[in-house]
Amino acid sequence: MVKRYGAFTALDGVSLRIEQGEFFGLLGPNGAGKTTLISIIAGLVRPSAGRVVVMGHDVGAGYRLARRALGVVPQELVFDPFFTVRETLRLQSGYFGLRHNDRWIDELLENLDLAAKADSNMRALSGGMKRRVLVAQALVHRPPVIVLDEPTAGVDVELRQALWRFIRRLNAEGHTIVLTTHYLDEAQELCQRIAMLKQGRVVALDRTENLIRAFAGGRLVLRLAAGSLPQALAPRRLPGEDARRIELRIDRYEELEQILAALRLAGCQIEEMQWVHTDLEDVFVRIMQEPTP
Repeated sequence: MVKRYGAFTALDGVSLRIEQGEFFGLLGPNGAGKTTLISIIAGLVRPSAGRVVVMGHDVGAGYRLARRALGVVPQELVFDPFFTVRETLRLQSGYFGLRHNDRWIDELLENLDLAAKADSNMRALSGGMKRRVLVAQALVHRPPVIVLDEPTAGVDVELRQALWRFIRRLNAEGHTIVLTTHYLDEAQELCQRIAMLKQGRVVALDRTENLIRAFAGGRLVLRLAAGSLPQALAPRRLPGEDARRIELRIDRYEELEQILAALRLAGCQIEEMQWVHTDLEDVFVRIMQEPTP
């Protein structure tokens, strides 16, 4: 998949195959091309080269069937200010030719904690409530593929938990979930496989546990009662605002003994020490720091 805007290349040879029923993560920094890719999948943007197939339907040639198979929760809060929540969902049902869809609409309202706001005008809702309605709109026609573009950005913890319970249920029932998020703890917990994008290219693609395992080691967090970090260990130090709290990157477990020996030799007295295992955030930061091929 290639997408160019004049001289700028937003997507540069992205190729992905997401299996039916998979919970798939699409990660990358701002400007990596995630939203462009989602817009192409949704049929909102045409690729410069390549094609997208959703459940066997070409997004270009068979756009009606492709869009029926897809539900997209956009990053932006887009809503019609003239309708209530229930009217919005009924209208969305009508786009897909669905009549008598109130039972499923009621279930969506209940699972997304919107039942009390069903007859409220969209203008009267908070930002978090509007985002819940966007999720309900994407699900109202029961699509087999659900794309969530930063669905929990700026929302409270309660909504995040309720949303993920419901999405997990849908995934267990066979729905394919594609998630983009800057909350890497969410991606680590939810996604079976992850692709990382950087400058429009896929720079990592594997099962979540394999990505984490590929970067063995972790971080050693220290608080020194006396002494200062030896110069030899300075390249390992991770940036931080607290001068007394020192975080050192450790690539292999056997390096720990060498680091402690260097601290003792420098006369450092350790007040606190904590070992933090590598997580998806560590992997993401290190992959993004590597030069793009």
